[in-house]
Amino acid sequence: MFHLSPQTFANKTAHYASLVEQARHLITGEPNLIANAANFSALVFHSLSRLNWAGFYLYDGTELVVGPFQGKPACIRIPLGTGVCGTAAHTRQTQVVQDVNQFAGHIPCDAASQSEIVVPLVRADGTLLGVWDVDSPVAGRFDAEDRIGMEALCQVFMAHLA
Repeated sequence: MFHLSPQTFANKTAHYASLVEQARHLITGEPNLIANAANFSALVFHSLSRLNWAGFYLYDGTELVVGPFQGKPACIRIPLGTGVCGTAAHTRQTQVVQDVNQFAGHIPCDAASQSEIVVPLVRADGTLLGVWDVDSPVAGRFDAEDRIGMEALCQVFMAHLA
């Protein structure tokens, strides 16, 4: 059984290092993508403060389709190149958006979201799996430390794909 207990950390780097280890232990040995994505989403959502959505959009060969997540119901389909998620998928670059209202083409799935970070998920062979998307109701919630931490978490997730 996995136990998630409240902890305090000296800084974000230490918090993300702990999350990386927890994610590794949580998904090691489980080959199912959906099971791992669901647990990964819950781990992050319940471990980081000031989030209102954390989850996956999976690429179906044409567009991004909502996958396992924590938060309010979300947009179901997102074209590549559209919104923060579609931009991350299209450019294959992490998007850190301090104010979603200033992002051209932002797709407001939850009006409460004010900032967002999206990490593209690319398999070892270069194909796109989808994106990891995290939203906050606080403008300016995500920074360079969050980028590094989220990318490290996603590396663990992608390393455990069957």
